[in-house]
Amino acid sequence: MKHLSALNKYFWKYKKLFIAGVFCIIISNYFRVLSPQIAGFVIDAVEHKMSDVQNTVIHPTKKSSYNILVVQLIQWFELKKFSLSKIVLICSLTLFLLALLGGLFMFLMRQTIIVMSRHIEYAQKNEVFKKYLQLDMSFFKSNTTGDLMNRISEDISRVRQYTGPAVMYIINLTTTIGLSVYFMLRENVELTLYVLSPLPLLAIIIYFVNTIINKKSEKIQALLSDLTTSAQESYSGIKVIKSFVQEKVSTAFFSKKSEDYKKSAISLAKVEAIYFPAMSLLIGISTLLTIGIGSWYVIFKDNSVTAGTITEFVIYINMLTFPVSAIGWTASMVQRAAASQKRLNEFLQITPSIKDSTNATLTKVSGNIEFKNISFTYKNTGIKALHNFTLKINKGEKVLVLGKTGSGKTTLAQLLLHFYKPDNGTITIGNNDINLYTIQGLREHISYVPQDVFLFSDSIKNNINFGLNEKAQIETIEHAAKFASVHNDIINFEKGYDTITGERGVTLSGGQKQRISIARALIKEPEIIVFDDCLSAVDAKTEHEIISNLYKYLQNKTAIIITHRIFSSFSFDKIIVLENGAIAETGTHEQLLANNGYYTELYKKQLMEDKE
Repeated sequence: MKHLSALNKYFWKYKKLFIAGVFCIIISNYFRVLSPQIAGFVIDAVEHKMSDVQNTVIHPTKKSSYNILVVQLIQWFELKKFSLSKIVLICSLTLFLLALLGGLFMFLMRQTIIVMSRHIEYAQKNEVFKKYLQLDMSFFKSNTTGDLMNRISEDISRVRQYTGPAVMYIINLTTTIGLSVYFMLRENVELTLYVLSPLPLLAIIIYFVNTIINKKSEKIQALLSDLTTSAQESYSGIKVIKSFVQEKVSTAFFSKKSEDYKKSAISLAKVEAIYFPAMSLLIGISTLLTIGIGSWYVIFKDNSVTAGTITEFVIYINMLTFPVSAIGWTASMVQRAAASQKRLNEFLQITPSIKDSTNATLTKVSGNIEFKNISFTYKNTGIKALHNFTLKINKGEKVLVLGKTGSGKTTLAQLLLHFYKPDNGTITIGNNDINLYTIQGLREHISYVPQDVFLFSDSIKNNINFGLNEKAQIETIEHAAKFASVHNDIINFEKGYDTITGERGVTLSGGQKQRISIARALIKEPEIIVFDDCLSAVDAKTEHEIISNLYKYLQNKTAIIITHRIFSSFSFDKIIVLENGAIAETGTHEQLLANNGYYTELYKKQLMEDKE
């Protein structure tokens, strides 16, 4: 239950709905517990009238055990000296009215508690999603998408079962049991103790079974995350699965995980199935005790126990049937919610390593960029990406970064965007440490085109406009698309800029996706722009067109272009060649050709490929 304490802030936030719901539950049950007393009174009145010639409807000693409203009703009967037939008729109408009132407040109970749980579900999903967006890149490298999706959907759904139905039933069964037992004790303490004697056994069963349910629930949630992850990876990699004819293998792998989940779920269902037969047995025993011992009292021992008393107790026991049987069900929901909330708390309590420092106040990014003795190692793999890396880029310069795979090119861009913190060294922009900039301000003024292009399942227009914090005019979107050399492709689509790209841009070619991604970066009009090998899927002619457009666009901007190709038509202020996380060569195009090193080798190889 300690894990569920994290939800107390939501109960406080929606306290008006919660308090109103509790009130409706109490009132609803209050009207319900009056019914057994009126029914018992009618039975006693009929019996008393048949055996007594006096014009009374009930023995005076019985009144003390009734609720004040029932007592006033009886006194009204005696005052008016109604006939037995009228008493029965009025009591019947009263029972009908009590049922209506109880049902009305039960309806209001659901309209408050359940509505509150939906509000909590909404707020919690927003909290979880916001937390996802705050967490740094290392978190997403070490957690699967399927697991994250399961937490925000399945786990929160289970928690809602606690904030809504479970809380409602807990209060309801507590009120029902409390009021029923209270009036039963007022009626006859000894008989009540006999009738309720099976309840300690019920408490023992609940304790042991709930312990088992908690453990099994945690295991099921973990298995469900694995199952979701497996399905999500299969859907995302469907092209690979089909091209390598691995449908059977993928099906077998998923079936194995599904079988594990099924076995655990069935095992939990079997444990939960113990509750309801056990409840029915205990209720049946209580009813049997009521009739048996009550009848013995009536015949041999206590004249205060009447046929009406037995009737009241039987109705009370039947009223307790659902609350008592719901104890196990409710406890199961609470245990499952606790297991799910524990999983949510595990990452809600994570403090992201990348966040605004206490003295981060700068929001405008401008000026020179300088990397000073930067070293960085990826913690999840132990790969040392950069080692004592130093580079200065003046404002407005265009820098080309070359290097083999794994040389640290992409790491350079991600450090500049503050996706990671360097292990050693400092990064400055405009002579200010990068930690003095707010993360939002920094990234708002830097456009990044990643090598792994990602498009949302939305229109092309909205994908390009995603680079802005506000809705852009179509002319602005088209302007960015033209610079990215993708405008002509788009207008040839049937729906033009309203064409839906599909999941991750599946309806578009690789080159089209890259160019739309470039347009998304250009529309921001950033101070600094980073292109990370974003032209790998375009042909030579389109590449030349894009480079020419970028040359015009980047006139007064600082640009870092990371690639595995040499753009000889673009006049770079500086070219650096990375090798094993350090600068192997640096200079202009002519200087590097004169060095006759890796750059020269790459240039000659590229010329031969272009001729072919």
